[in-house]
Amino acid sequence: MPTNEKELSVLEQQAAAAVRELLEKARVPRGGIVVVGCSSSEVVGGSIGKASSLPVAEAIYSGICSVLQPAGIYLAAQCCEHLNRAIILEHAALKPWQQPVNVVPQPHAGGSFATTAWQNMHAPVALEQIEADAGLDIGDTLIGMHLKRVAVPVRLSMRRLGQANLVAARTRPKFIGGARATYLPEEELR
Repeated sequence: MPTNEKELSVLEQQAAAAVRELLEKARVPRGGIVVVGCSSSEVVGGSIGKASSLPVAEAIYSGICSVLQPAGIYLAAQCCEHLNRAIILEHAALKPWQQPVNVVPQPHAGGSFATTAWQNMHAPVALEQIEADAGLDIGDTLIGMHLKRVAVPVRLSMRRLGQANLVAARTRPKFIGGARATYLPEEELR
């Protein structure tokens, strides 16, 4: 389990690099949302939910925020299954129709990453669901339910963060209309 400063610094750098590459490939707009599901247990080589680590979650959170905040993009931290994969988000990112729920994540009921997000966000709120523009799944946490339709895989150069599988996705609008329809190029859709 990474506990020394050097190992935690490597995780922070890996997290920053992964989200930086995702932003480059996914073209997330300013004000957009990136959902991150992170099993600190998987990062340290344990089984999901069995070796939760706040120091690991803090390092990864720090790395991700060091990229998202300057880009003006919001982080949505996914809780674990014990909170039905609820989302922790800055209040400023709420849409008028979104209704917060009452829960505060803890390391073993929400997960270390969501707990860290709650503790570090300016005005955190919990939501049951969102539709994020892109996402990082660190440790097979199943973020798909929180992505806009249609999710498209993003192949990152890094396949693991620590010992955890690392999967990324972006979203795009649905193509409708069939063979006679004409579509805008994806870069004009944002």
